[in-house]
Parts: sequence; C-alpha cells; structure tokens
Amino acid sequence: MKNIVVLVSGGGTNLQALIDAQKKGLIPNGNISCVISSNPEAYALVRAKENGIPTRIITPKSYATKETYTNALLEALFQEYADLIVLAGFMTILDEKIIHAYRNQIINIHPSLIPSFCGQGFYGLRVHEAVLQRGVKLTGATVHFVNEIADDGPIILQQPVAVHPDDTPETLQKRVMQEAEWKILPQAVRLFCDNRLEVRGKTVWIAE
Repeated sequence: MKNIVVLVSGGGTNLQALIDAQKKGLIPNGNISCVISSNPEAYALVRAKENGIPTRIITPKSYATKETYTNALLEALFQEYADLIVLAGFMTILDEKIIHAYRNQIINIHPSLIPSFCGQGFYGLRVHEAVLQRGVKLTGATVHFVNEIADDGPIILQQPVAVHPDDTPETLQKRVMQEAEWKILPQAVRLFCDNRLEVRGKTVWIAE
C-alpha cells in the first residue's frame, strides 16, 4: 500500500476527486495518508478532516527563507513516508531539492493539453482565458510528473475537452474539471500505485 501525500492551497476539488475514488475502491494499492496545505484557510483542509485524513499546515511566509521552508516541507514528506506526492492546486513552486529527493514520485494536474497553455504564469483562470483568446477548439487537462521546469515533466495522461462558442473562462474551467481533471487524476494515481508507470526519458510507458 503506497502512501499518497496531497499538497493543496485552495478549495481542494481535485483532492475531493481523489477521496471519492479512494472511497469507491478505485485506488486499491494507495491511501491518502496526509494533506499538506500552504494556506491555513484552504477549504481543502476541511475536506480532509471530514474524511478522517491527517493534515499539516506549512506556510512559506512562516519561514525566513525559501531554504528553511523547503527543508520543513521535505522533513514532513519524510515523516509521512510519502511514496507519491500529488500537487492538487498547490500554488507554491517546489524547490529542486524536493524534486531531486522524489524523482518521478511527484505528479501535477494542469488544466490544458500540454505543451499548449502551460509553463510560467499559466495557472487557474489564466489558462482558460488564454485558450479562449487563442480560439482553439479543444482544450483539456494533463497529468504529468514534475521536474525542474514548470509543466515540463513526462506526461502520464491527457483528456481533451471541447471549447464551446459561448464559453467564459469560468464555464470552461468548470467543464475541464468535471470532464477531465477529476477523471484522469485518480486514474494516474491508481496507475502509479499499481506500479504500471515507467519513465523513459520524457515518455511515460503504461504497462497493461
């Protein structure tokens, strides 16, 4: 059984998708063992507590330097015996020290079809605003491993979502969550916990 530690900063809708999947037995070889928030007011903490999941609050502003914050977060991950770290709306960039310690053990969900509309500055509604401004007909979501470059790690799963002519950033964001993010994130977590993912360079191979 793999320990899944989820890092959050906000509402925790993707955390809820993982909790729901776990309750349905869709992640048989994994368990959400801890939720760590960078924001003490994050509603994701309420979701965790309502489901009996231990929580920690580690806020960057509570530490004098980025290094001391990184060390505190890394120590917490060690203490939780994290096998998989899931970034679910986590608004703090992880230091390379953490990425090196957990190479190909950190996954992120991004609300576009990488390599489009991703990288520095593309997060939240900004992604969907850019999609609508560009006029693309398909967007979606991507689950990928995390490396030292934003949204550059090996892609695990992608799910396309149609863009409607009358979409606003808000309606598009909601549909991408419902039709893509909440589906492929639990799937990717299950694949990891089932030992079915193999990274070869920038490509992820999925075992049958």
